[in-house]
Amino acid sequence: MTTSEPATPLPIDPLLPEIVARLQQARALVIEAPPGAGKTTRVPAALMRAGMAERGEILVLQPRRLPARLAALRVADELGEAVGGAVGYTVRFDDVSGPRTRLRFITEGILTRRLISDPSLVGVSAVVLDEFHERHLATDLGLGLLTRLRERRPELAVCVMSATLDAEPIAAFLNDCPRIRSEGRRFDVAIEYVDEPSTRPVADQVVGAVRRLVQEGLDSDVLVFLPGAGEIRRTSEALAPVAATQSLLVLPLHGDLPPAEQLRAVRPADRRKVILSTNVAETSVTIDGVVAVIDAGTARIASHSPFSGLPKLTIGKISQASAIQRAGRAGRTRPGRALRLYTRHDFESRRPYDLPEVARLDLAESLLTLAALGIADPTSFPWFEVPPAASLAAAAELLRRLGAVDARGKISDTGRAMLRLPLHPRLARLVTEGERRGVAQAAVALAALIEERDIEERARVSFTPGQAAHAGPEDMDLLGRLDRLESARGGRQSARGLGLDVRAVEAVERTRRQLAASVRDAGPRPADPKARDEALAIAVLAGFPDRVMRRRAPASREAVMAGGGVASVGLTPPDDLLVAVDAEERPAGPGKSRGVAVRLCVGIPPEALLDVAGDALEERRELRFVAATSRVEETVSLSYGQIVLEESRRPAEPSLEASRVLAAAARSAGWNGFLEAGALDDLKARAALLAQAFGPEASPALDDEALALALERACIDRTSFAELRAAGLEGLLAASVPDGFWRRLRTETPDRVRLPGGREARIEYPADRPPYIESRLQDFFGMKVGPAICQGRVPIVLHLCAPNGRAVQVTRDLSGFWLQHYPAIRRELCRRYPRHAWPEDGATATPPPPKPPRPPR
Repeated sequence: MTTSEPATPLPIDPLLPEIVARLQQARALVIEAPPGAGKTTRVPAALMRAGMAERGEILVLQPRRLPARLAALRVADELGEAVGGAVGYTVRFDDVSGPRTRLRFITEGILTRRLISDPSLVGVSAVVLDEFHERHLATDLGLGLLTRLRERRPELAVCVMSATLDAEPIAAFLNDCPRIRSEGRRFDVAIEYVDEPSTRPVADQVVGAVRRLVQEGLDSDVLVFLPGAGEIRRTSEALAPVAATQSLLVLPLHGDLPPAEQLRAVRPADRRKVILSTNVAETSVTIDGVVAVIDAGTARIASHSPFSGLPKLTIGKISQASAIQRAGRAGRTRPGRALRLYTRHDFESRRPYDLPEVARLDLAESLLTLAALGIADPTSFPWFEVPPAASLAAAAELLRRLGAVDARGKISDTGRAMLRLPLHPRLARLVTEGERRGVAQAAVALAALIEERDIEERARVSFTPGQAAHAGPEDMDLLGRLDRLESARGGRQSARGLGLDVRAVEAVERTRRQLAASVRDAGPRPADPKARDEALAIAVLAGFPDRVMRRRAPASREAVMAGGGVASVGLTPPDDLLVAVDAEERPAGPGKSRGVAVRLCVGIPPEALLDVAGDALEERRELRFVAATSRVEETVSLSYGQIVLEESRRPAEPSLEASRVLAAAARSAGWNGFLEAGALDDLKARAALLAQAFGPEASPALDDEALALALERACIDRTSFAELRAAGLEGLLAASVPDGFWRRLRTETPDRVRLPGGREARIEYPADRPPYIESRLQDFFGMKVGPAICQGRVPIVLHLCAPNGRAVQVTRDLSGFWLQHYPAIRRELCRRYPRHAWPEDGATATPPPPKPPRPPR
């Protein structure tokens, strides 16, 4: 092993002896060092030279594959040997190491997978967590796992390195371990802002900034930070004319590029480079030659809704810490410039640090790792920062639905099979179900399609943040994408001919090939393409059981989601039942309600739900009042979440629950919905007269509360409004009034009173006035005293009417009327109605006979 000291000094070098001594003594250490200090390459190499690698490997965690590769290459080069010897790296699908490897750079997920297979990390002496300030979820998980492991292996050394994060909390978490700070080498970087926010496309803004740098004497490389590969491609195309005239080499740098193209971007070239990068270049080793940075100030930020189960990937503003990191890239080797394509006020209003992933991402993969290590309760795990309770609950529920854990959180055989694959639990479940159904290789291809990105050229071109990205307004069929992927294996020309994005196809193919060796069919292969597609659709359902949708109607572009809410879908695939595999929440906007935009989905047959997710099917028997029939009906439905698959209805049988449902509907309709107009008011008035005449005990309370209770009682053993109407007032109140009430009501407050001439006058019982009757004055001839009710205690008010029907007198004292008022009224009536008889003494006169009823027309 070569152990020579590196020739080029870096700011961290003077602190290396203290770093080694502190870590050997305390077995835990936190290092604060700004970008460019050399911590990523020099600290691990110093630990190896000090002999720590003799007791076991030194693992160095990097947040991304590119920094892991670059760091390993740099350390190996400084040691004077090729990578893969004493220094190697292991990232997803790429392992460059050998039996001599003692210093290994790895991505964070590699550590968790290694801990699953070897919980004690046998053969590892130290673990270095680099760039901890980025707060990746896998970093937090790894730190917690190492904390647990050190209880059993106190000799295991843990070193946490950070560029911008306050080190005190992490040092406290590691039992108040020592901290060492390096000030680093900071060449001056002139920060420049725009005066006003620009509405131009970011590609045009970058072109303008590059032109300006060239005109002002650019003599080295430029690093441009953009949010994603799409923006990099568009900016590269926009820069082509400038690059041609100024002899600039424009190179992309992002995680989806093959390793050779990534290395081309970071290695020296024969002319000035403009490196168009995502935030992957924020924390990787120094890119020699960069003296200027152009920062768009944005990045693609992943988050997750624990309530809908849907991921969200949006372009958002980076934090102040990230902006400082980016600008620092221009001052690693000499003074430089940073052109920020946003205002100073914009920078000052941003959050100081990025929100940690543990607070915003899906936790299912982390919880599956914990379950594999026997940690069924994630709240008992030593998190550096405890995740939100809603996120933990959503992740636990997803794993249960995937069959990866049981109800107690203990890992199942299915969960262990899923852990074989370096995939999110959803995709791992898809592949394991594909193995069971004899379509393992096709399932792997589907997983690669879902994990990478849409291969359709139109989807790549049309994507804009916040909108659904799919090949066209109708084409969302994932299995159709698979068919086109298989047809494109003839090469780039075939892919272009099919309208596919060549780079996307190549990325998917790389992932597919790397996964293919890890799977095998456990069941018989389907006999024909149709059976294969059905098996694949069921496999997709197994991985996305919470993403089932049903179109509102055949060929509808709206679908009801099993978890609640509405999704917008295309017409392909045409099935009524669909499973969304790529979707995003769509925020509410002007004239638009909140919903879900689906990008890719598969159609499934209804029986697939019984096959894969039968325990989630629910037969519901529900009684509901149906307004159209005005009755309670029993609805029997088979449901999957909020999706009703089958439903039948019939009139409900009388029951306590049916009575409750009917009572609720009756309360809404009110008493007058079942009675003749005024019947209830009439009853209330008559009951009040009984109470007034004979005391409160003579009549039951008929206030609103008592009547509401009475209506509920009336609904017992009834199921429809028709039955309530047929019962009538006495029938509806039969259970709510004492025995004898109706007899006494009819006796003491009768409906009518007979007048001397034989005519019966209806007694009116207004709520706010005494009872009264209304009839012709002649009908009262021969009646010396007016009628009374309630055993004579309540006199009836008399409306004495002229032949035209208008009252000429209203009185309770009929005898007084005859004596005092009748003579004058008689003279007037004789003048106005001379053909009628108006005797002088009305009290003794004979009344005229009642008019015969009119014959029907």
